[in-house]
Amino acid sequence: MQHVGNLAASIGYAMKEASAALRGAMDDALRPLELSVPQYSSLEVLGQHPGLSAAELARRTFVTRQSMQGVLQGLAARGLLTRPAAAPQGRALPTELTADGRALLRRASRAVAEVEHRMLDGLSADDQRRLHRDLVRCAEALRSGRARSGPALTSPGEEETPGRVAVFTRRAGHTEGGTRDH
Repeated sequence: MQHVGNLAASIGYAMKEASAALRGAMDDALRPLELSVPQYSSLEVLGQHPGLSAAELARRTFVTRQSMQGVLQGLAARGLLTRPAAAPQGRALPTELTADGRALLRRASRAVAEVEHRMLDGLSADDQRRLHRDLVRCAEALRSGRARSGPALTSPGEEETPGRVAVFTRRAGHTEGGTRDH
């Protein structure tokens, strides 16, 4: 039986740790602009793909459709985007940024680019391209649902412990890991 094993050697745990660190750094960078990460992500996606529906925007920003409604209402209340009162076709309401929304997006994009630059500072351009390619392949493999045979997820020299699985939890903004019997 395969199990995650030593969390210090777990790729999934390292990805979760990097994701949590990135989210925290983005929260800090966006706070002075009074934007949350989902709000920024929505502005960024709409800046690149104007006219998306709320459902498509939710998919592209990794939030639920219900959550996206709250995000869009908050951005609209600040005058950062527009949506027609009635759908021009079908039921979807196309969403677009206002001039104020585009101006705030430019500031937010610079702040987030600085965070990404800090995150990648120790990697060469080749390492950055490889990391991007590998992360895309990881996501594609998980979305496809395909499994491949491969080495156990335990670290070299570590023995497998049948019936133990890794557990990841979030408490007060911190990711904690451990194992539990199953």
